[in-house]
Amino acid sequence: MSTTRQEFIDFFPQLTEVILSELPAFGATPEMTSRIKEMIEYNVMGGKMNRGLSVVDTVKIMRGESTLPADVNEKAMVLGWSVEWLQAFFLVADDIMDESPTRRGQPAWYRRKDVGILAINDSFILEACIFRLLKKYFRSEPYYIDLLELLHETSYQTELGQMVDLLTAPENDINLDRFSIQKHGYIVEYKTAYYSFYLPVALALLMTGTPAEAPVFQVAKDILIPLGVYFQVQDDYLDCYGNPEFIGKIGTDIEDNKCSWLVVQALDRVTPEQRQILNDNYGRKSPAVHAQRVKDLYVELEIENVYRAYEDKSIAEIQDKISEVDESVVPKEVFTAFLNKVAKRTK
Repeated sequence: MSTTRQEFIDFFPQLTEVILSELPAFGATPEMTSRIKEMIEYNVMGGKMNRGLSVVDTVKIMRGESTLPADVNEKAMVLGWSVEWLQAFFLVADDIMDESPTRRGQPAWYRRKDVGILAINDSFILEACIFRLLKKYFRSEPYYIDLLELLHETSYQTELGQMVDLLTAPENDINLDRFSIQKHGYIVEYKTAYYSFYLPVALALLMTGTPAEAPVFQVAKDILIPLGVYFQVQDDYLDCYGNPEFIGKIGTDIEDNKCSWLVVQALDRVTPEQRQILNDNYGRKSPAVHAQRVKDLYVELEIENVYRAYEDKSIAEIQDKISEVDESVVPKEVFTAFLNKVAKRTK
């Protein structure tokens, strides 16, 4: 029933062409069109595409079909790519704010010599493209306004999460007093869980005829937001404990002064002497001994065991919530499909 990544990718040129074909009506020059085409292809393509694929797969589950009719599949693909476009908008802007050198194995868009600070406006254009596509494919649908409101609200939630993240750990200003379990919870819920887990399912529910005011949307939030938080906690854990050759990156949360789950758990458990070790070593990019000292402290505090207990508890609670889902309203598979991808993952 799952849509393959290649099937999803094969649909992408159709959407790019929709955006480019409209540009002459806005007085775009060939130079503008060429730049927008390159900017879209550079930033929207790539990554695992799990968010977008989840939209299509959820539509299939809701309809009980392994293969969707062509017109339904087209709309599901558009919504899936809308989530990927939203992700691209966030990442282009996020890389500027975090001064990230790379993204998905290539230079971050703003780091290219022909881009620089123009990337700010490019991120706005990426966001605008989402609403051009929705107008093209959904303008006549009764749930069109619901799609717009959902995407606007999700963007706002994500931006609020980013704001707290930036205020908690501003660049070149290390102050662990800003960190707390509560702030970390807010950041991961608003910056990650809503757009990565709730949004794909909510889009699929709207597309398959679920009224926007239906209680099932709250049911979905109650399951998918905790699942999204668990997913981000996993990311924080793997950043420190994952095998770089297996997960595809070298973790740098300690050096980058990130308000990660590991450090807020440590701060909740340290003695005054151990707290001083964190103050002296956390957020220092070099030498490497600083990061290693923090990792040694995590071992002393048995943070890995704390994580294992958290993971088991989270999975059990999510499974309990899924077991209570009324399948006459929404198939449990909508949620088990997400949980199965996330539970106990190692990369």
